[in-house]
Amino acid sequence: MKKFTKKQYIRFGVAAVLYGLFILWMQSAWLLLGYILLVDIFLTKYIHWGAWKNVKNPRLRNALEWVDDIIFALIAVYFINVFIFQNYQIPSSSLEKSLLVGDYLFVSKLSYGPRVPNTPIAFPLVQNTLPIVNCKSYLDWPEWGYKRVKGLGQVKRDDIVVFNFPAGDTVALKMQNPDYYTLVALYGRDAIWRNKAQFGDVIYRPVDKRENYVKRCIGMPGDTIEIRNNQVYIDGKAAKNPEKMQFNYFVETTGMLSEEQFRLLDVSKADRVLVNDGTTLQFLGIQPNENGQYNIVYHFPLTQRAVEIVRKLPIVKQVLIEPDAFGGADYYPVGYHTGWSRDNYGPLWIPKKGATIELTAENLALYERCIVNYEHNTLEQRDGQIYINGQSATSYTFQYDYYWMMGDNRHNSADSRSWGFVPEDHIVGKPIMIWLSLDKDRGWLDGKIRWERLFRWVHPD
Repeated sequence: MKKFTKKQYIRFGVAAVLYGLFILWMQSAWLLLGYILLVDIFLTKYIHWGAWKNVKNPRLRNALEWVDDIIFALIAVYFINVFIFQNYQIPSSSLEKSLLVGDYLFVSKLSYGPRVPNTPIAFPLVQNTLPIVNCKSYLDWPEWGYKRVKGLGQVKRDDIVVFNFPAGDTVALKMQNPDYYTLVALYGRDAIWRNKAQFGDVIYRPVDKRENYVKRCIGMPGDTIEIRNNQVYIDGKAAKNPEKMQFNYFVETTGMLSEEQFRLLDVSKADRVLVNDGTTLQFLGIQPNENGQYNIVYHFPLTQRAVEIVRKLPIVKQVLIEPDAFGGADYYPVGYHTGWSRDNYGPLWIPKKGATIELTAENLALYERCIVNYEHNTLEQRDGQIYINGQSATSYTFQYDYYWMMGDNRHNSADSRSWGFVPEDHIVGKPIMIWLSLDKDRGWLDGKIRWERLFRWVHPD
C-alpha cells in the first residue's frame, strides 16, 4: 500500500475543507464526485498531472509551462467571474449622471448571490461572442436550469443592478437594436427570417449569455407602477427620484454656448444637438425674433441642478422640457395598443413569486411573455379558452419574482418601458465600485481620466 507523507495529508485536508465549504454553498451533491479528483491530485497521483515537467527538450518544457500557467489563470478567472465579481463598462448614457459613459465597474456577484451558470462550458471574460473569429464563446450543451446560491442580500428598491437583457433570448445577429420582438412588430416575422442579408441569422441565447444591461430598480415584485408626467408612482404614491436624474430639454439662446458652459452643465459632445427644423420649433411654441429668424435652440439632457444653472445664463431666453410626443410609439407590451407612452405609462402590476392572477384576454398581453418566455410554459388561445401546457386555465401562479428597471437619463433610456419586466433569474449582480473612468470628450492631458471618480463606491443615489 502506498504511503503518504504528512505534508500530503495536510495539503489534502486543507483542499478538502475548502472544497467542502464550496459544496455546502452550492448545495449540490453531484460536486461530491470532485473529491475523487482531489484524492488523486494530492495523494494517489494515478494521473501524472505534472508529466510535462519531465520533458527534456527545454523549449518544449518552457512552452508547456506557459500553457499550464494560462490554463490555471483561465480557470481562476472563470470562477472569480462567475461566483465573486466581474468587470463591466458603462456603454451608454442611460444612467447618467449617476453612472457615466466610460465608467468601469466592479460588479459584485455576492451581493444578490451568484447564479450557477446556465452554460457552464464557456470562455471566460467574453459574454457571448469570441472576438476576431466571431463565433459563440460557449457550448450549448450542457445547459442547466436556474439556480442561485445564497448571497449577502436581496435586490432593493433604487439599487443599481446589472442584469441580462430580457428580450435578448432571440437575436437577429445583424440588427440587434432594436430587439427581435420590436423588429417583428415593425417588419413581420417572415421578413426577418427570410432576409438574412439585412437581419442575419436569428439565434437563441441562454439567459446567462444575453447582453448585460445596467439600470436602476424602480419597481419591486408585487408593486403597481405608474408614470404620470415623468413622475414615477408606486402603489399610487410618488416615488423618490434619483438625485442626478435628468430629462431632455430645448434651450433657446441668443448666442452660442461656450465649451466652458457646456462643461459647467456637464453636457457631453454627443448630447449637444442644434435644432434647425422650423416645424419642430413651431410645435414647441418658439417664436422667431424681431429679425424674423429663429434664435439658436439646443436640445440636450440636463439634471435639475443643471436646469437651475442654465436658466441663470444671460444668453438663455427659455428652457422647455421635451414633450412626451418626442418619445416614440413602441412600448411594452410591443404590438399591443395600451395608449401608454414614455412619460405617461401604466398602471401596471409587477408579478411576484407565488401570486396568482385571473387570466383574461387583456392581461395576457401584459404577462404572456412571463408565462411563456421566462417560465417556459406553452400557451394557446382556442375557442375563447386559454390553455397552458395543454390544460384549460383561468388563472396563473407566477414562479419567479420580477423587477421594473429604468435609467436615470429618463428620456434617453431603453428600459422596462420598452421591453417589460426583468425576471429574477436574469439578475447578474450589483455594481459596487468604479475603478476607472474615462471621458471620451477629453484628451489624456485634458482630463480624460476622471480622477475624482476612481475607486469610488457606487451608491444608490
